[in-house]
Amino acid sequence: MSKILLVDDEKSIRITFSKFLGNAGFEVLTAENVEKALEIIDKNPPDVVVTDIIMPHYTGMDLLQKIKEKAYDIPVIIMTGEPSIDTATFSLRYKAYDYLQKPVNKSDLVHTVEKALEYKKLIDEKQFLEEENKSYRDNLEKLVDKRTAELTDAVTGSIQTISSMLRLRDPYTADHDTKVGNLAGAIAKKMNLSKKRQQTLVVAGYLHDIGKIAVPSEILSKPGKLTDIEYQIVKGHVQNSYEILVAAKLPWQIEELVYNHHERLDGSGYPRQKKGDELNLEARILMIADVAEAILTHRPYRPALEYTKLIDELEKKDGTLYDQDVAAVVKDLFVVDKYKLENKNMEFEFFVENE
Repeated sequence: MSKILLVDDEKSIRITFSKFLGNAGFEVLTAENVEKALEIIDKNPPDVVVTDIIMPHYTGMDLLQKIKEKAYDIPVIIMTGEPSIDTATFSLRYKAYDYLQKPVNKSDLVHTVEKALEYKKLIDEKQFLEEENKSYRDNLEKLVDKRTAELTDAVTGSIQTISSMLRLRDPYTADHDTKVGNLAGAIAKKMNLSKKRQQTLVVAGYLHDIGKIAVPSEILSKPGKLTDIEYQIVKGHVQNSYEILVAAKLPWQIEELVYNHHERLDGSGYPRQKKGDELNLEARILMIADVAEAILTHRPYRPALEYTKLIDELEKKDGTLYDQDVAAVVKDLFVVDKYKLENKNMEFEFFVENE
Protein backbone atom coordinates (compact mmCIF):
# COMPACT_ATOMS: atom_id res chain seq x y z
CA MET A 1 0.00 0.00 0.00
CA SER A 2 1.39 3.40 -0.97
CA LYS A 3 2.14 5.81 1.89
CA ILE A 4 1.14 9.46 1.67
CA LEU A 5 2.44 12.04 4.16
CA LEU A 6 -0.04 14.88 4.68
CA VAL A 7 1.45 18.02 6.28
CA ASP A 8 -0.87 20.83 7.42
CA ASP A 9 -1.20 22.81 10.66
CA GLU A 10 -5.02 22.73 10.44
CA LYS A 11 -6.35 19.58 12.12
CA SER A 12 -9.63 19.68 10.21
CA ILE A 13 -7.79 19.59 6.87
CA ARG A 14 -5.60 16.71 8.04
CA ILE A 15 -8.71 14.75 9.08
CA THR A 16 -10.68 15.50 5.89
CA PHE A 17 -7.85 14.84 3.47
CA SER A 18 -6.85 11.69 5.35
CA LYS A 19 -10.36 10.32 4.77
CA PHE A 20 -10.21 11.25 1.09
CA LEU A 21 -6.88 9.47 0.60
CA GLY A 22 -7.68 6.57 2.90
CA ASN A 23 -10.89 5.84 1.04
CA ALA A 24 -8.85 5.86 -2.20
CA GLY A 25 -6.74 2.98 -0.84
CA PHE A 26 -3.69 4.83 0.51
CA GLU A 27 -1.98 4.60 3.88
CA VAL A 28 -1.96 8.15 5.27
CA LEU A 29 0.60 9.61 7.68
CA THR A 30 0.02 13.10 9.06
CA ALA A 31 2.16 15.87 10.51
CA GLU A 32 1.10 19.24 11.89
CA ASN A 33 4.40 20.98 11.15
CA VAL A 34 7.66 20.68 9.19
CA GLU A 35 9.68 19.37 12.15
CA LYS A 36 7.28 16.45 12.66
CA ALA A 37 7.18 15.79 8.91
CA LEU A 38 10.98 15.53 8.72
CA GLU A 39 11.02 13.05 11.62
CA ILE A 40 8.52 10.84 9.79
CA ILE A 41 10.45 11.11 6.51
CA ASP A 42 13.72 10.11 8.20
CA LYS A 43 12.20 7.10 9.99
CA ASN A 44 9.54 5.96 7.56
CA PRO A 45 9.88 7.61 4.12
CA PRO A 46 6.53 8.05 2.37
CA ASP A 47 5.94 7.65 -1.36
CA VAL A 48 4.41 11.12 -1.74
CA VAL A 49 4.32 14.26 0.42
CA VAL A 50 1.34 16.64 0.29
CA THR A 51 2.08 19.85 2.18
CA ASP A 52 0.54 23.21 2.91
CA ILE A 53 2.78 26.27 2.56
CA ILE A 54 1.78 28.54 5.44
CA MET A 55 2.60 26.88 8.79
CA PRO A 56 4.25 28.04 12.04
CA HIS A 57 8.07 28.20 12.32
CA TYR A 58 8.82 26.59 8.96
CA THR A 59 6.81 26.69 5.74
CA GLY A 60 5.98 24.07 3.19
CA MET A 61 8.64 25.68 1.00
CA ASP A 62 11.22 24.92 3.71
CA LEU A 63 10.04 21.32 3.79
CA LEU A 64 10.31 21.03 0.00
CA GLN A 65 13.83 22.44 0.08
CA LYS A 66 14.99 20.11 2.86
CA ILE A 67 13.54 17.06 1.11
CA LYS A 68 15.39 17.90 -2.09
CA GLU A 69 18.63 18.76 -0.23
CA LYS A 70 18.53 15.34 1.46
CA ALA A 71 18.23 13.85 -2.03
CA TYR A 72 15.02 12.01 -1.22
CA ASP A 73 13.29 10.85 -4.37
CA ILE A 74 9.88 11.78 -3.00
CA PRO A 75 7.40 13.72 -5.12
CA VAL A 76 6.13 16.78 -3.21
CA ILE A 77 2.71 18.30 -3.91
CA ILE A 78 2.35 21.90 -2.70
CA MET A 79 -1.00 23.28 -1.48
CA THR A 80 -1.69 26.92 -0.78
CA GLY A 81 -4.61 29.27 -0.31
CA GLU A 82 -2.43 32.25 -1.31
CA PRO A 83 -0.71 31.48 -4.61
CA SER A 84 2.00 33.89 -5.75
CA ILE A 85 4.72 34.19 -8.34
CA ASP A 86 7.35 33.71 -5.63
CA THR A 87 5.90 30.42 -4.36
CA ALA A 88 5.37 29.14 -7.89
CA THR A 89 8.97 30.04 -8.79
CA PHE A 90 10.29 28.38 -5.64
CA SER A 91 8.24 25.27 -6.33
CA LEU A 92 9.67 25.06 -9.83
CA ARG A 93 13.24 25.63 -8.62
CA TYR A 94 13.07 22.81 -6.09
CA LYS A 95 11.13 20.56 -8.44
CA ALA A 96 7.81 20.24 -6.67
CA TYR A 97 5.71 17.63 -8.44
CA ASP A 98 2.54 19.78 -8.55
CA TYR A 99 1.03 22.96 -7.14
CA LEU A 100 -2.61 22.90 -5.94
CA GLN A 101 -4.68 25.92 -4.92
CA LYS A 102 -6.95 25.68 -1.90
CA PRO A 103 -9.72 24.81 -1.49
CA VAL A 104 -8.66 21.46 -2.96
CA ASN A 105 -11.51 19.11 -3.83
CA LYS A 106 -11.37 15.37 -3.33
CA SER A 107 -11.06 14.35 -6.99
CA ASP A 108 -8.22 16.80 -7.69
CA LEU A 109 -6.32 15.66 -4.61
CA VAL A 110 -6.70 11.94 -5.30
CA HIS A 111 -5.93 12.33 -9.01
CA THR A 112 -2.79 14.38 -8.34
CA VAL A 113 -1.54 11.89 -5.74
CA GLU A 114 -2.14 8.99 -8.16
CA LYS A 115 -0.13 10.75 -10.87
CA ALA A 116 2.64 11.51 -8.37
CA LEU A 117 2.76 7.82 -7.43
CA GLU A 118 3.15 6.87 -11.09
CA TYR A 119 6.04 9.31 -11.29
CA LYS A 120 7.54 7.81 -8.10
CA LYS A 121 7.29 4.34 -9.62
CA LEU A 122 9.35 5.50 -12.59
CA ILE A 123 11.95 7.00 -10.24
CA ASP A 124 12.16 3.75 -8.27
CA GLU A 125 12.51 1.66 -11.42
CA LYS A 126 15.28 3.93 -12.66
CA GLN A 127 17.09 3.68 -9.33
CA PHE A 128 16.72 -0.11 -9.34
CA LEU A 129 18.25 -0.33 -12.80
CA GLU A 130 21.11 1.96 -11.78
CA GLU A 131 21.83 -0.18 -8.72
CA GLU A 132 21.74 -3.35 -10.81
CA ASN A 133 24.09 -1.78 -13.30
CA LYS A 134 26.43 -0.76 -10.50
CA SER A 135 26.48 -4.28 -9.10
CA TYR A 136 27.57 -5.61 -12.48
CA ARG A 137 30.11 -2.86 -13.14
CA ASP A 138 33.00 -4.75 -11.58
CA ASN A 139 32.35 -7.67 -13.91
CA LEU A 140 31.53 -5.58 -16.96
CA GLU A 141 35.00 -5.76 -18.47
CA LYS A 142 35.00 -9.57 -18.26
CA LEU A 143 31.53 -9.72 -19.76
CA VAL A 144 32.55 -7.41 -22.61
CA ASP A 145 35.72 -9.44 -23.23
CA LYS A 146 33.67 -12.64 -23.34
CA ARG A 147 31.15 -11.17 -25.77
CA THR A 148 33.97 -9.71 -27.86
CA ALA A 149 35.65 -13.10 -28.07
CA GLU A 150 32.37 -14.71 -29.13
CA LEU A 151 31.79 -12.09 -31.83
CA THR A 152 35.36 -12.39 -33.03
CA ASP A 153 35.13 -16.16 -33.25
CA ALA A 154 31.79 -15.98 -35.04
CA VAL A 155 32.87 -13.45 -37.65
CA THR A 156 36.32 -14.96 -38.12
CA GLY A 157 34.73 -18.35 -38.60
CA SER A 158 32.29 -16.92 -41.14
CA ILE A 159 35.05 -15.20 -43.07
CA GLN A 160 37.24 -18.27 -43.08
CA THR A 161 34.35 -20.40 -44.31
CA ILE A 162 33.48 -17.90 -47.02
CA SER A 163 37.11 -17.58 -48.12
CA SER A 164 37.44 -21.35 -48.33
CA MET A 165 34.30 -21.60 -50.44
CA LEU A 166 35.46 -18.81 -52.75
CA ARG A 167 38.97 -20.20 -53.02
CA LEU A 168 37.61 -23.56 -54.14
CA ARG A 169 35.39 -21.91 -56.70
CA ASP A 170 37.65 -19.05 -57.79
CA PRO A 171 41.09 -18.57 -56.15
CA TYR A 172 41.43 -15.13 -57.73
CA THR A 173 38.25 -13.79 -56.08
CA ALA A 174 39.28 -14.97 -52.61
CA ASP A 175 42.69 -13.28 -52.84
CA HIS A 176 41.08 -10.18 -54.34
CA ASP A 177 38.69 -9.83 -51.39
CA THR A 178 41.50 -10.14 -48.84
CA LYS A 179 43.64 -7.53 -50.61
CA VAL A 180 40.70 -5.14 -50.91
CA GLY A 181 39.90 -5.50 -47.20
CA ASN A 182 43.49 -4.90 -46.16
CA LEU A 183 43.80 -1.88 -48.46
CA ALA A 184 40.48 -0.41 -47.25
CA GLY A 185 41.67 -0.76 -43.65
CA ALA A 186 44.99 0.90 -44.52
CA ILE A 187 43.18 3.83 -46.16
CA ALA A 188 40.95 4.25 -43.12
CA LYS A 189 43.97 4.16 -40.80
CA LYS A 190 45.79 6.80 -42.85
CA MET A 191 42.65 8.97 -42.67
CA ASN A 192 42.72 8.63 -38.86
CA LEU A 193 39.37 6.90 -38.65
CA SER A 194 38.58 5.03 -35.44
CA LYS A 195 39.74 1.45 -34.98
CA LYS A 196 36.14 0.35 -35.22
CA ARG A 197 35.70 2.00 -38.62
CA GLN A 198 39.02 0.56 -39.82
CA GLN A 199 37.93 -2.93 -38.76
CA THR A 200 34.52 -2.51 -40.38
CA LEU A 201 36.17 -1.76 -43.71
CA VAL A 202 38.56 -4.70 -43.43
CA VAL A 203 35.67 -7.11 -42.81
CA ALA A 204 33.52 -5.53 -45.53
CA GLY A 205 36.41 -5.87 -47.98
CA TYR A 206 36.95 -9.52 -47.11
CA LEU A 207 33.28 -10.26 -47.78
CA HIS A 208 32.32 -7.84 -50.54
CA ASP A 209 32.37 -10.38 -53.39
CA ILE A 210 30.80 -13.33 -51.58
CA GLY A 211 27.89 -13.10 -54.05
CA LYS A 212 30.20 -14.27 -56.84
CA ILE A 213 29.76 -17.76 -55.47
CA ALA A 214 26.53 -17.79 -57.49
CA VAL A 215 28.28 -16.70 -60.71
CA PRO A 216 29.38 -19.55 -63.01
CA SER A 217 33.14 -20.11 -62.77
CA GLU A 218 33.53 -20.07 -66.56
CA ILE A 219 32.31 -16.47 -66.55
CA LEU A 220 34.53 -15.42 -63.65
CA SER A 221 37.62 -16.88 -65.29
CA LYS A 222 36.77 -15.94 -68.88
CA PRO A 223 39.91 -14.47 -70.52
CA GLY A 224 38.09 -12.42 -73.13
CA LYS A 225 35.45 -9.71 -73.08
CA LEU A 226 32.15 -10.61 -71.42
CA THR A 227 28.92 -10.55 -73.40
CA ASP A 228 26.15 -8.24 -72.26
CA ILE A 229 24.30 -11.17 -70.66
CA GLU A 230 27.44 -12.40 -68.91
CA TYR A 231 28.13 -8.91 -67.61
CA GLN A 232 24.61 -8.65 -66.17
CA ILE A 233 25.14 -11.98 -64.42
CA VAL A 234 28.39 -10.73 -62.90
CA LYS A 235 26.74 -7.49 -61.80
CA GLY A 236 24.18 -9.57 -59.92
CA HIS A 237 26.88 -10.59 -57.43
CA VAL A 238 26.33 -7.33 -55.52
CA GLN A 239 22.71 -8.15 -54.76
CA ASN A 240 23.72 -11.73 -53.92
CA SER A 241 26.42 -10.50 -51.53
CA TYR A 242 23.99 -8.17 -49.81
CA GLU A 243 21.37 -10.89 -49.27
CA ILE A 244 23.94 -13.36 -47.94
CA LEU A 245 25.34 -10.84 -45.45
CA VAL A 246 21.87 -9.71 -44.29
CA ALA A 247 21.09 -13.33 -43.48
CA ALA A 248 24.45 -13.68 -41.68
CA LYS A 249 23.52 -10.80 -39.31
CA LEU A 250 27.06 -9.51 -38.96
CA PRO A 251 27.74 -6.37 -36.87
CA TRP A 252 28.14 -2.76 -38.06
CA GLN A 253 25.82 -3.00 -41.11
CA ILE A 254 28.61 -4.43 -43.24
CA GLU A 255 26.00 -5.57 -45.76
CA GLU A 256 25.17 -1.95 -46.65
CA LEU A 257 28.83 -1.13 -47.36
CA VAL A 258 29.10 -4.18 -49.57
CA TYR A 259 25.90 -3.19 -51.35
CA ASN A 260 27.49 0.14 -52.34
CA HIS A 261 30.99 -0.91 -53.44
CA HIS A 262 30.18 -0.66 -57.17
CA GLU A 263 28.31 2.65 -56.87
CA ARG A 264 29.96 5.89 -58.05
CA LEU A 265 29.66 9.49 -56.85
CA ASP A 266 28.03 10.66 -60.08
CA GLY A 267 25.34 7.96 -59.93
CA SER A 268 26.78 5.92 -62.80
CA GLY A 269 27.44 2.83 -60.66
CA TYR A 270 25.24 -0.12 -59.78
CA PRO A 271 22.97 -1.69 -58.58
CA ARG A 272 20.99 1.31 -57.21
CA GLN A 273 22.70 4.28 -58.92
CA LYS A 274 23.37 5.94 -55.58
CA LYS A 275 25.40 9.14 -55.67
CA GLY A 276 26.90 12.00 -53.67
CA ASP A 277 25.80 12.20 -50.06
CA GLU A 278 23.94 8.89 -50.37
CA LEU A 279 27.36 7.22 -50.13
CA ASN A 280 29.10 7.53 -46.77
CA LEU A 281 32.86 7.74 -46.29
CA GLU A 282 33.27 4.00 -45.70
CA ALA A 283 31.49 3.23 -48.99
CA ARG A 284 33.74 5.72 -50.82
CA ILE A 285 36.83 4.07 -49.36
CA LEU A 286 35.68 0.53 -50.23
CA MET A 287 34.86 1.42 -53.84
CA ILE A 288 38.35 2.91 -54.42
CA ALA A 289 40.06 -0.01 -52.67
CA ASP A 290 38.19 -2.36 -55.00
CA VAL A 291 39.19 -0.37 -58.09
CA ALA A 292 42.81 -0.07 -56.94
CA GLU A 293 43.19 -3.81 -56.37
CA ALA A 294 41.60 -4.56 -59.75
CA ILE A 295 44.08 -2.31 -61.55
CA LEU A 296 47.17 -3.52 -59.70
CA THR A 297 46.43 -7.26 -59.87
CA HIS A 298 46.42 -9.81 -62.64
CA ARG A 299 43.00 -10.29 -64.20
CA PRO A 300 41.83 -13.17 -66.43
CA TYR A 301 41.80 -10.81 -69.42
CA ARG A 302 45.06 -8.83 -68.77
CA PRO A 303 48.21 -8.75 -66.63
CA ALA A 304 48.61 -6.54 -63.56
CA LEU A 305 49.20 -2.84 -64.29
CA GLU A 306 51.66 -0.42 -62.66
CA TYR A 307 50.51 1.86 -59.83
CA THR A 308 50.93 4.81 -62.21
CA LYS A 309 47.83 3.55 -64.04
CA LEU A 310 45.93 3.67 -60.76
CA ILE A 311 47.11 7.23 -60.14
CA ASP A 312 46.03 8.22 -63.65
CA GLU A 313 42.60 6.69 -63.10
CA LEU A 314 42.10 8.49 -59.79
CA GLU A 315 43.35 11.84 -61.07
CA LYS A 316 41.14 11.76 -64.15
CA LYS A 317 37.99 10.81 -62.26
CA ASP A 318 38.35 12.06 -58.68
CA GLY A 319 35.43 14.29 -57.81
CA THR A 320 33.27 12.62 -60.45
CA LEU A 321 33.46 8.88 -59.85
CA TYR A 322 35.62 8.91 -56.73
CA ASP A 323 35.91 10.95 -53.56
CA GLN A 324 38.76 13.49 -53.89
CA ASP A 325 39.98 13.15 -50.29
CA VAL A 326 40.04 9.36 -50.42
CA ALA A 327 41.76 9.43 -53.83
CA ALA A 328 44.46 11.75 -52.47
CA VAL A 329 45.10 9.42 -49.53
CA VAL A 330 45.34 6.39 -51.84
CA LYS A 331 47.83 8.16 -54.11
CA ASP A 332 49.93 9.09 -51.08
CA LEU A 333 49.70 5.55 -49.74
CA PHE A 334 51.18 4.03 -52.90
CA VAL A 335 53.57 6.81 -53.95
CA VAL A 336 54.94 7.95 -50.59
CA ASP A 337 54.37 4.98 -48.27
CA LYS A 338 55.13 2.40 -50.98
CA TYR A 339 52.13 0.33 -49.91
CA LYS A 340 52.06 -3.25 -51.19
CA LEU A 341 48.89 -5.30 -51.61
CA GLU A 342 48.74 -8.28 -49.24
CA ASN A 343 46.45 -11.30 -49.17
CA LYS A 344 47.21 -12.21 -45.56
CA ASN A 345 44.15 -12.17 -43.30
CA MET A 346 44.25 -9.68 -40.44
CA GLU A 347 43.19 -10.55 -36.92
CA PHE A 348 39.81 -9.14 -35.99
CA GLU A 349 38.89 -7.03 -33.03
CA PHE A 350 35.51 -5.73 -31.90
CA PHE A 351 34.65 -2.40 -30.35
CA VAL A 352 31.77 -0.97 -28.34
CA GLU A 353 29.02 0.76 -30.27
CA ASN A 354 29.69 4.27 -28.96
CA GLU A 355 33.41 4.28 -29.80
